[in-house]
Amino acid sequence: MAADTTRQTSTTARPATATAPADPAVTALAAAATGDGDRLPPEFFTDPDPAAGATHAANARLRATGCPVHPINYPPGGEAYVVSDYETALKGFADPRLSKSVDNAPAWFRDLLKDSSPVLIRNMITADAPDHTRLRRLVSRAFVPRRMAVLRPRIQEITDELIDALPESGEIDLMEFAFTLPMRVICEFLGVPIEDRPDLHAWGYWLSGAPFADEESNRRLKVASDSIEQYLVGLLDRRRAEGLGDDLVSILLRAADEEDVFTNDELVSTLVLLIIAGHKTTANLIGNGMQALFSHPDQLELLAAKPELAEPAIEEFLRFEPPVYRGTLRVATEDMELAGCPIPRESFVHILMDSANRDPEAFENPDRLDITRNTNRHLAFGQGAHFCVGAPLSRVEGQVAFPTLLRRLSGLELAIPHDQLEWVFDNSTSRGLKKLPVRYAARLAADTQEAR
Repeated sequence: MAADTTRQTSTTARPATATAPADPAVTALAAAATGDGDRLPPEFFTDPDPAAGATHAANARLRATGCPVHPINYPPGGEAYVVSDYETALKGFADPRLSKSVDNAPAWFRDLLKDSSPVLIRNMITADAPDHTRLRRLVSRAFVPRRMAVLRPRIQEITDELIDALPESGEIDLMEFAFTLPMRVICEFLGVPIEDRPDLHAWGYWLSGAPFADEESNRRLKVASDSIEQYLVGLLDRRRAEGLGDDLVSILLRAADEEDVFTNDELVSTLVLLIIAGHKTTANLIGNGMQALFSHPDQLELLAAKPELAEPAIEEFLRFEPPVYRGTLRVATEDMELAGCPIPRESFVHILMDSANRDPEAFENPDRLDITRNTNRHLAFGQGAHFCVGAPLSRVEGQVAFPTLLRRLSGLELAIPHDQLEWVFDNSTSRGLKKLPVRYAARLAADTQEAR
């Protein structure tokens, strides 16, 4: 669950952008394969080959060059590098010279981010210790596994309510379910009124891609940023006036008002982060995982027959097709080397979790989906101090959603050929499907035991 801040930008304030080649996917792979030092183009992230498996093939070619660190023109005009193998990814996650703070980014990028989406840059994901430690400590308490276990029956109820609202049979877009479930869960966790949730979803859409590559999108982003900040300030004021409860907003308010842990700006930014990351990442986990099952019918049948495999299955979905394919903002605070590659100060470093998760040096048969895989130290949630704070919630939502869908939607199958599925490729760190058309023969009744 992480909102990206290292993204493609738009304005004349940044350095001149290199001209993209006519066929960026082919050119990028050729450069990687020959090791000629050419930078990968921005389209390596934003417009890769859409063919099934092409992004994983591109990552495999990067790893095959023998050098795990490759220069890339992203953000356009900036100095940046991608990390493609598992061992170097681990080193990158742990290296204190790779800062998460926007303050260490180049001035042109820092100014763009502050202008277009200032509400995003005052939380734990864009901070280093000791601020990161201070901001994360309290939020982490709310996402401990024992609290998630308490939430599990309610997550089951919401899942069944959403399935109850589906047609008795026929065809649906499963991504609508995938997005609605985690949005309802995170809003209940935060204590957000039902009538306000559509606005939060719309604002979160714009903020999850900040900043954009065109002025109109950045204008709408600024409107969304201002709107969600105004809404959350009002929500905090109402909660203070009406009295605090057990929801996460109340927990954070106590820390801000009584323990002096958060400033009000940090509190608002943290809530924005939780709203955005709390639903998009889990939505992509559900969509990507179901797509993987449809591509591997034997694994779908196995999970349907043995729902107790849900826990290792979730970890395998996270490894096989992670909902966040690269790490968020990391900037070199000094001239340094990573895996022997010189990285100048103020360079961006993108850790490719999807590539590391398919590294044959780290995983046996990495291109095979195996929901019984025992050793699965994937990097889908990051690693180290910035390991995703919401991972326990996302895991529980997945552990509930997959068995329930497979049990209640009889004959569930993909409604179109696999090669017609469209993946979202944009300036976000997340990756998922635009739509997931499925059909099923019958919607079965909920099992009353599920919610216990």
